[in-house]
Amino acid sequence: MTSPDSPVLVIGECVADIVRTDGAPDVVHPGGSPANVAYGLARLGRPAVLLTELGPDANGRLIRAHLESAGVTVRAAESARTPSAVVRLDGQGRAQYTFDIGWTLPPVDLEAPPAAVHLGSIGAVTEPGAASVVALVERWRGRVPVSYDPNVRPALMGERAGAVRRVERCVALSGLVKASDEDLAWLYPGERPEAVAGRWLALGPSVVAVTLGERGAFALTSEGEELRVPAVPARVADTVGAGDSFMAALLHARADGTDLAGCLAEAVTAAALTVSRPGANPPSAAELEAALRGAGELNSPTL
Repeated sequence: MTSPDSPVLVIGECVADIVRTDGAPDVVHPGGSPANVAYGLARLGRPAVLLTELGPDANGRLIRAHLESAGVTVRAAESARTPSAVVRLDGQGRAQYTFDIGWTLPPVDLEAPPAAVHLGSIGAVTEPGAASVVALVERWRGRVPVSYDPNVRPALMGERAGAVRRVERCVALSGLVKASDEDLAWLYPGERPEAVAGRWLALGPSVVAVTLGERGAFALTSEGEELRVPAVPARVADTVGAGDSFMAALLHARADGTDLAGCLAEAVTAAALTVSRPGANPPSAAELEAALRGAGELNSPTL
């Protein structure tokens, strides 16, 4: 049994995002999808532990300090250097990434059960570390909720067929899966997101949620329910971390016992707040609550 104060265990990479814009100096932001989810959970008041790797360098110290400032407990194996990514922003604030990342997480064990386990992105599918991630998830699966966000990075995924197999292995381990329409378009070219979400449900999850950018998001459930929410309008600074904020808010709302419609409303609102400011800067609980009060019917789901 988990205690009421048990943290969510997030497993995966930290990345130093080096944001590069023409005519401006580089700016380094702490990043990495799982790290962003852990940070987003802590900002919302949800205890979180991040199991990750960090190098003994300035970027590693920056990321650790950033995570701990929000209350994340960082449990990091030491790597040769902290992973990094050059992030180039286009005129609309959309991000493109060039990565320098390795993932060698050794086998680990936990002293106590977490409240839930979240895995995602590079750490869930990149060997040799992915084997340690999957082994840990398999140990706790069935005893605590498991969630997954593939957060596909094509440059790091290898050939598509193998990537699909690795992603679907993680989908099958999870009760809640979130993906973007861009993730699905790379994994399954030419297929409708709804068709892929339905097929993923057959692998085992009870909920598959898909973000659609400015078109909002939808979720399918194993009980045959489909929910849709529109996006919350925002002036976009950049899109870095928007999907991770969506994921963190979705997990937080689910843990509070919020119904799925309310969970999606909170998630799209958190994403809108994040894109309105530079970097992976998710909202605090107070900011999200205030935004939800002001969003009105923008977040009313339709069946």
